[in-house]
Amino acid sequence: MKTKINFNIAVIGLGYVGLPLAIEFGKFFNIVGIDIDKKLINNLKNNIDKNNFIKKNDFKKSKYIKFSHNYNDISNCNIYIITLPTPVNEKNKPDLTIIKKSLKKISFLLKKNDFIIFESTVFPGATEEEFIPLIEKFSKLKNNLDFSVGYSPERINPGDKKHTLTKITKIISSNNNFCLKVMKSIYGKIISKKLYVAPSIKVAESAKVIENTQRDINVAFINELSVIFNKLNINTYEVLKAANTKWNFLDFQPGLVGGHCIGVDPYYLSYKSLKTGYKPNMILSGRKINDDFPIYISKTILNILKKNYKNLQTCRILILGYTFKENCNDFRNTQVRKILNYFIKKNLNVHFSDPYLKRSIIDVKYKKYFREYINLDLLKYNFIILAVGHNQFKKINLRNLYKNRVEIFDIKNFFNKKYISYSL
Repeated sequence: MKTKINFNIAVIGLGYVGLPLAIEFGKFFNIVGIDIDKKLINNLKNNIDKNNFIKKNDFKKSKYIKFSHNYNDISNCNIYIITLPTPVNEKNKPDLTIIKKSLKKISFLLKKNDFIIFESTVFPGATEEEFIPLIEKFSKLKNNLDFSVGYSPERINPGDKKHTLTKITKIISSNNNFCLKVMKSIYGKIISKKLYVAPSIKVAESAKVIENTQRDINVAFINELSVIFNKLNINTYEVLKAANTKWNFLDFQPGLVGGHCIGVDPYYLSYKSLKTGYKPNMILSGRKINDDFPIYISKTILNILKKNYKNLQTCRILILGYTFKENCNDFRNTQVRKILNYFIKKNLNVHFSDPYLKRSIIDVKYKKYFREYINLDLLKYNFIILAVGHNQFKKINLRNLYKNRVEIFDIKNFFNKKYISYSL
């Protein structure tokens, strides 16, 4: 292998993970950002990020970056960083199709002494058992002899302004020392905290997948407690507030667990565990609780409505918030959809609104239920469900809603409890 290298980096996949990474690298290295979405690429060429995380000024600071949807434009690169999604299929099994399709294209471009680095979340062993054999097959090159592979799990948290890419500890790993040196050289340029070298790729893969699995299990525990306390007619948030006075009590809140990480990653770990012959009871139980929780909330609300309205059709319901978490526009795997679908199937008069979403990106089947947040008249509704705690909702005149007898079910414990009617 070479001991000196000029870095020409390709970042494959320009979503929530890839774009910030490409922008930061573009301040120091020659970068080509690749995505098959032609509309996305055209926007990026015009310094427009549809997710609003990268500002126009950030694009200008990234002086050495180019964007393309054509893989031929990365043929001169020597480092390929994979930031593609790893979803699950309809049976909640890992779906690595997107990465594998991309790797086939990259393999035909791969040259001796090139590097491939994965940032996508996978199950332990995926890089060495699934990806490297595929690369070797199509490139006709040998790992550690002709090319090197590294793994550095992403830790992007959409909407989080504090724990941004450059301000977190970054895990890096590889199965050869030279690749680790290269990873230290490139990531060390953009990470202001520190780099943590994991002893193996499998350790790094495992660390990433348990980060979100741990959170999923903790939220599931709190969600189950909220079901119990509801039956006992005890306010869950008041219980948590009291319990949090103990120095080592973990501060988790009940809620909807969706998105592309926390609601998905546990299935990757459980898939690998089942392959070994061990059924991960706690992980799967946590997943079931969180998957079922939106329906529990929906049934709870329906019982309230039945008590308050002789004719349910006269009740106008609004769901506030639709994205999978607060202060971002990502609605992949949002659990709010389950609540919306529940009331749609009951033929109730329900709408939803979210300040981060526009009608143009809403699925066709839901467009008739969507209301633009701009100029939305909340007084038109009898019952409001606060599903996502966006900062914009802090401006709502709760006192006015209260005076006009608009009832609020606050899933997130977001509003001043003086003006809300129901919570978990």
